[in-house]
Formats: sequence, C-alpha cells, structure tokens
Amino acid sequence: MTSTKTWTTAATLTATIGVAGTAWVLAVQKMSGMDMGAATELGSFGFFVSVWVLMMAAMMLPGAAPAVSRFIRANGRVLVAPLFAGSYLAVWTLVGLAVYALYEPHGTSTAGVLTIAAGVYELTPLKRECRRRCRKNVRSGFQFGFYCLGSSIGLMVILLALGVMSVTWMSIIAALVVAQKLLPPRASIDVPVALALVGLGILIALAPSSVPGLVVAM
Repeated sequence: MTSTKTWTTAATLTATIGVAGTAWVLAVQKMSGMDMGAATELGSFGFFVSVWVLMMAAMMLPGAAPAVSRFIRANGRVLVAPLFAGSYLAVWTLVGLAVYALYEPHGTSTAGVLTIAAGVYELTPLKRECRRRCRKNVRSGFQFGFYCLGSSIGLMVILLALGVMSVTWMSIIAALVVAQKLLPPRASIDVPVALALVGLGILIALAPSSVPGLVVAM
C-alpha cells in the first residue's frame, strides 16, 4: 500500500513538473520579441490570454506540486490531481483577465514605485498568512489558488511592472514564487529579500538603465 502511494505521488509530481516544463517552452516561444520593458504592449485579448495561461502553468505549477500531492493523499484518488491543478490555474486565469482590463504600458518611474510597493507588501501580515496557508492542506484548487494569489501577488506586480513579456523577469519571479511555496517563512531570509526588492524599485526609478535585464524604451 505504501509503495503504491509512493509511486502515485511520484507520478503525479513528475506529470506536474512535465506540464510546467512544456508550458515554459511554449510561453518562451510566444513571448519572443515582445519584451519592451515597462512599455510592453499586451497584444490582442486572445494572444494575451493564451500566453498568460502558459506563463501561469510554467511559473506556478512547480511550487504547487506538493499541494497536489497532499490533496491526492487526502482524497485517496489520483484522478483528482487534474481537477485540483486546473482549478488552481483558473484562479490565475481570472487574474489575467483583470490584468488585461487594467494594464497600461507605463514608464520606469511607475515601474519603480510598483516594485517598491511590492517589496513592502512582502513584509505585511497578509502576505505571511497567505504564504503560511499555501503550505497547509486545502479543500480545493480554488482555495489553494486564492491563498497563493495573496502570497504571490506582490511578486507578480513586479513582473507586470518590469516587463510582462520578459523571459528574464519571468524566470526571476518564478524562482522566488517556487522558493516561497517550498520553503517555510524565515525572517532572516524574507526581510532581506523584501528590502532588496524595495532597493531594486528605487534603482529602477532613479537609474533604470543601470538595472541588468530591464529593457528601457527609448
């Protein structure tokens, strides 16, 4: 029985990471040539939604793999995994619809301010509580998605601020998202990271051309 559960968990984790890897490849292909930094245009509605869903699968599924595994063990059925992952991604798809409705190309000063605000958000009780709940058992992928939205929204704002079609910033933000999903909160790490984000925002606002990886529109 134990070996069966172990095999099921391993297979589920492998499939989740495999889907994420495929999404990375497809997202990078679609995003090619689109990065204009803070001045990036989103393109047509259909194009943006397709790219956004791929981006969310690529960025969010690796960190969600342990939650998928816990959900399978709690329900005793491997077939619940696609439903959990799909409903989780549905939450981020709704976020994408809001982004398309509200997003406007902007300047580096705005990008800097948004990055500073995101860094400050990393230190808030709401962020800590949502991150804590991301590591607990949940009733559904929707619930997990909303907790993880609260945990990762600041980091996603940085991506939107600095270049929503930037593979470089997508990779950096994805690494932070996954690390925060898999590692327990520790002030000795989390506070310096938050302060570094605030410092990055200040640098972007004052000297954007000095920030590696940031495309500055001429």
